[in-house]
Amino acid sequence: MKITHRLTLAAVTALALTGLAIPAQAAPAAPTVHCEFTPTPENPAARPVHPPSPTASAKGTAKAVLQTNYGLVAIELDKANAPCAVHNFRHLIRSWFYQHTQCFRLTASQRLGVLQCGDIYEVEKGGPGYRFPDEVTGEETYPRGTVAMGNQGPGTNGSQFFFVHSHANIDPKYSVLGRVVWGMDTLDRIVAAGIADGAEDGAPARPVRIHFALTS
Repeated sequence: MKITHRLTLAAVTALALTGLAIPAQAAPAAPTVHCEFTPTPENPAARPVHPPSPTASAKGTAKAVLQTNYGLVAIELDKANAPCAVHNFRHLIRSWFYQHTQCFRLTASQRLGVLQCGDIYEVEKGGPGYRFPDEVTGEETYPRGTVAMGNQGPGTNGSQFFFVHSHANIDPKYSVLGRVVWGMDTLDRIVAAGIADGAEDGAPARPVRIHFALTS
């Protein structure tokens, strides 16, 4: 008598009835990266927040929405381009770190046109109490609509970020989070309101406030 290894419909039914399952093929795991979030006791957290988990997704996109006193801004976040920065940004949003904060710096010069946000107290003061490395290739550009991490030197990323409202002729040293997909007119209204004392770089003439932020 010949023995066959082919499962017939009757055999499969019998296995199911006896409580034995046929294993399904596992879906491939989404790519992840390890992130280094280093505490900065010399610059403690300006608001209660812990560093994110060290594992970040490195595939796909996510959305974030900021409600400001000038209107909404919607951002498409690129996990593949800057997975740790996007992971951190979403973590801070979910921790309500950006709720009721101000964007303390606005620039409108031939070299730089950005709105800088993410600090709690004033420009470059009031971060999350940790830092993490840059995610740059040296080929980054910053056209209108870009959203990128701000920093105070290599490897000092925290909560600070900026919107490019016109152009940014700067060195490729800032991790690109993503781009504005809705609400550039909100940024245009902020720029039109001007900079305090008619300067090209300084505090917005009228305070720019982030009431709250949400992320998918």
